[in-house]
Amino acid sequence: MKTCGCVPCPLLTSRCGANEQDSLWSFVCSNKMPEGPELHLASLFVNKMCAGVVFTGPVRKSEVSKSPDVPFTCDAYCITAASRGKEVKLTLTPMKSDGAKRGGKAGQADQPMDVVFRFGMSGFFRFTTEDELPKHAHLRFYSTEKPCRVLSFVDTRRFGSWQPDGTWQAGRGPCIMFEYKSFRENVVSHLSDRAFDRPICEVLLNQKFFNGIGNYLRAEILFRLNIPPFVPARTVLEGLESEDLSDRRVKNEITDAKTSDQAKKKVVKEEVGDLLRLCHTVPLEVVNLGGKGYDPEKADYSDFEAWLQCYYVDGMKSIRDHNGRTMWFKGDPGPMAPKDSKSPKAKKRAKKKDDHDYTDKKVARSRSESTVKNKVVKKETVTKPLKKEEDANVEEARSKRKTEKSCKVNTHPHERGSTARRGKSSSAESTAGSQWRSSRVTRANSK
Repeated sequence: MKTCGCVPCPLLTSRCGANEQDSLWSFVCSNKMPEGPELHLASLFVNKMCAGVVFTGPVRKSEVSKSPDVPFTCDAYCITAASRGKEVKLTLTPMKSDGAKRGGKAGQADQPMDVVFRFGMSGFFRFTTEDELPKHAHLRFYSTEKPCRVLSFVDTRRFGSWQPDGTWQAGRGPCIMFEYKSFRENVVSHLSDRAFDRPICEVLLNQKFFNGIGNYLRAEILFRLNIPPFVPARTVLEGLESEDLSDRRVKNEITDAKTSDQAKKKVVKEEVGDLLRLCHTVPLEVVNLGGKGYDPEKADYSDFEAWLQCYYVDGMKSIRDHNGRTMWFKGDPGPMAPKDSKSPKAKKRAKKKDDHDYTDKKVARSRSESTVKNKVVKKETVTKPLKKEEDANVEEARSKRKTEKSCKVNTHPHERGSTARRGKSSSAESTAGSQWRSSRVTRANSK
């Protein structure tokens, strides 16, 4: 029995056992890279699919991958996963057996190994039978089952990477989702850093402070707080404290008009806007969507699309930041917006307007149009013979007049000067005639 093993994530393939990407996968991949929620969902997927599964043999790498080999081989081992920001760690743990107690075979791993993955632009995990192995499976773990099943790291663009015996990357800050207190303290305590001189939308992509935030998350977070993307980050964050105060409420007294006789007052609780808190809660909203919007069997991302309020939403604006990343927003971009920055969406419209379509279908259509035009021209030449006859008669009359004038020049040489002067003041047609007459006069004198 074949078991489906696709990751329940909007960045993963849409069909189980399919080697090629469909159009929806290509669209999502080209506009949205894996961020903190996607990597956490990938770790949940590995733990779910690999629970109780025994893996065996060496870890195999594809020939085209430039990432390092994983020097791990074992007769029996299990796999677990954990995520932190934009990284996923697979732990390969050998299973104890009688052979292992006696010393085991030479080259057999007897200690766990951690392999840390970074997904790049298109990385994800799949769990399939060996016959359904994806085309771009660059690292593979084989089970002991028959038929064999394979956990594989798939990366179409090959921007992802892995590190055997790896640890969480030192340059990355605490996870925005699962290390919230440390994440908040790390940001607030470093506001004097030069990194916070930049626009807030660009600082949100700095993994040293916002480990797990990516392009679509920054757009959603800033949109909810109505913060222009290109304002200095320090001005947005400097009023926040290392301790989360968002649980405290601001009490506003609002007079209820319906009970004005008794002048009763109604207390309304409003949560204080806190950018750092939304960096924590908004990604968790995506995780809590679970498999509802990410079912790869049905390729239904409607729940995730409905959740989006700003990113790639109709009516929103988009420009490229100083790093070339597209920023989606509403209203004024802010004083630090790049000058002469054009919206990628506007460029697409310009291409359609300029009609630079060189597809086979468009070329065939243009050829057919030119054929029709040629037929029309030929038809006009056949249906209008009278015009040619009239032109011939006019030309014949002109030639007769020129002949008569030339005869006069030969019989009356004393009139040559006046004739030449008249030729200089005539139109373009008479100028050509005077040049012809002068050549005849020269020949006459030579005789």
